[in-house]
Amino acid sequence: MSSQSSDVKEIEVLDESELKDGQHKAVDFGDDKVLLSKIKGKIYATSAFCTHYGAPLEKGVLSEDGRVVCPWHGACFNVCTGDIEDAPGLDSLWSFNATVKNGKIVVQASEKEVKSKVGRVAAKIKSKPQDKETVVIVGGGSGAIHTIESLRMNGFKGQIVTISEEDYAPIDRTKMSKGLADDASKIQWRSLDDLKNELGVDFHKGTSVTKVDPSAKTVTTSSGSTIKYDHLVLAPGGKPKKIPIPGNDLEGVQTLRFVQDTKAITSAITKDSEVVIIGTSFIGMEVSAAILKKEPKSVTLVGVDEIPFEAILGKEIGTAIMENMKEQGIKFHMKAGVEKILPAGKAAPRHSMTDADERLSITESNSSHCGAVQLKGQDPLPANLVIMGTGVAPATGFLKDSGFNLEKDGGVAVDENLRVKGHENIFAIGDIAHYAQYPAKQQRRVEHWNVAGNQGRFAAHNIVKPNEQLVYDKVPIFWSSVGKGLRYVGTGEGFDDSYTDGNVKELKFATYQAKNGKITAVASMQKDPIVAKASELMRLNLMPSLDEIKNGKNILDIELTAA
Repeated sequence: MSSQSSDVKEIEVLDESELKDGQHKAVDFGDDKVLLSKIKGKIYATSAFCTHYGAPLEKGVLSEDGRVVCPWHGACFNVCTGDIEDAPGLDSLWSFNATVKNGKIVVQASEKEVKSKVGRVAAKIKSKPQDKETVVIVGGGSGAIHTIESLRMNGFKGQIVTISEEDYAPIDRTKMSKGLADDASKIQWRSLDDLKNELGVDFHKGTSVTKVDPSAKTVTTSSGSTIKYDHLVLAPGGKPKKIPIPGNDLEGVQTLRFVQDTKAITSAITKDSEVVIIGTSFIGMEVSAAILKKEPKSVTLVGVDEIPFEAILGKEIGTAIMENMKEQGIKFHMKAGVEKILPAGKAAPRHSMTDADERLSITESNSSHCGAVQLKGQDPLPANLVIMGTGVAPATGFLKDSGFNLEKDGGVAVDENLRVKGHENIFAIGDIAHYAQYPAKQQRRVEHWNVAGNQGRFAAHNIVKPNEQLVYDKVPIFWSSVGKGLRYVGTGEGFDDSYTDGNVKELKFATYQAKNGKITAVASMQKDPIVAKASELMRLNLMPSLDEIKNGKNILDIELTAA
């Protein structure tokens, strides 16, 4: 070992013979670790942990083309350069010098960079933008921040104007439902100062767009200003939907989308809170588990289906997840219709009270605060906090009078390059985009963090490099905190057959879904990196058939060699 400076050190880390072509391995570098990868005979060294949530990349999957995919949430990096390639990660990996001396792999690296808990910000600009070419981004979520970063990573030197109705910099919104994060400063991806000084972004917070004029190439904002654009990226996300029932406007009835929503929820929870969550989608299921950790009096989920997630995961897995949550203390009312939310009033017992039978008769009152949820054909559920996890609608109201042809659900149809149909210089991404889903090319709209982020990266590339247009062909990777941590990758084609390997009741399994024998989705719990590997097999068109899986083929044994 020799040191070339007080910070940079050179250390022998491994015998060259111990690293095979196409293999990656985490090795000790002093008290920390670096990741070695061998791609087409050349050895590379990078940070050993994902820049998203710190997953060990050694447990991820490496492809022949140098992509390493995080085993947890699908973030992808190029080990040859360290650059980030796929969401949800934002920072790149640190890249170090690796050589072979006397049969030993020697890594030269900065100790500070090896120890760093954050990644390399690859998109910094050296000076303020000089080019007058302007990209305007509508929205401040996952799609927006990844568009910004990718514009700069691809060499865009012009102006970036971002208009967000949220009163803070782009945040990691996933932490709101999964962990009830209610402080924007603790979950922001980049601070407002970083956006301005390091990325050259003119960020308009707390501002909405009221009109888009495609012929004049302008957007009008709620502050009354008109902003000229050369390229427009529509990434406004979704608006939470409240089911249209009496009482949905009472105090204590919340949706969950913005930091102020989470703050209202966490501020309301006490040991006496009786919380009812309407909706058993991912948001409803995640937030119920997060609220339970606050130790309220009760947490109850109300769903219209018989089994949560049955349509996407199947009855057996949905039942196992529900039973696991029941064991933790969460109550369920399934196949239930909600008639109304009642205001707080005098509660009189209808029957003798027991721990297993807490049914109340609610007397109507003039209170402005919620007191109970009335289900069809059932006694009211006491509720001094009601959360509606009942979906979102595309936040495209500002486009209705701007000459855009909106889909029935309010979404926007885009072509294979994510351009709005009929508008060469306008892109739509994330929750609002109806795009051709790879590989079947059916139009669909996907509301997920990773999809918005990856579409932002593609849109930025297509703006900066008009002669190198990318077709958006990502297969969505989902994750959720429900159960024992769900991973899911799917093409959206549905399934008519499935096979599950593992113990579903213990929530340790991998399930494969197929249509006409072709695998269309893979889901897992406690089986990493099954889903990460499946995502790469789908990308490279190497996924085996369902019959092969049933006959014992292990996808972890398949080499990721580009077809």
